[in-house]
Amino acid sequence: MTMTISPFLTALGSEGPPADRAKDMDLYGWLIGSWEMDTVHYLDDGTIQKWTGECHFGWVLEGRAIQDVWIRPKRPAPSTMYGTTLRIFDPGIDGWHIIWNDPLNRDNSRQIGRAEGKDIVQLGTDARGLKTRWRFTEITANSFHWIGEERSSECDRWQITYEHLVRRTKP
Repeated sequence: MTMTISPFLTALGSEGPPADRAKDMDLYGWLIGSWEMDTVHYLDDGTIQKWTGECHFGWVLEGRAIQDVWIRPKRPAPSTMYGTTLRIFDPGIDGWHIIWNDPLNRDNSRQIGRAEGKDIVQLGTDARGLKTRWRFTEITANSFHWIGEERSSECDRWQITYEHLVRRTKP
């Protein structure tokens, strides 16, 4: 069977950022490509769940944004997570607007992303009203460690809920 790319996907996708934005796009631009991951979920009762997964990042909206798809577990297994993030650089705040949505789990989050030293830190709130902090750490050209944390209020400690150990499979 031959697959054709729809006009929608052609309009959405892009080969890269426009020249006037290329430098601003570096914070997340290195993610473009395909990745596999090992995921750990820390539940409130102290138990741990483990899965494999995959994620894919690409340039969208004439290269003015980066979109990804996170899938757990790896296909073709039935999904327990299938969501997307849209990352848009805003020169007015010198940061990134991050919009995450996983319709399978009715989960969403809005954050602002910025560099913090060698890491990328995204801060915001999720659909439950919890404060969220998602961090990309231990970043190399072919791997990174993603840590998802949450807390109810500013005075609470951050609790790690998810970790993804991610390895590049295709540039």
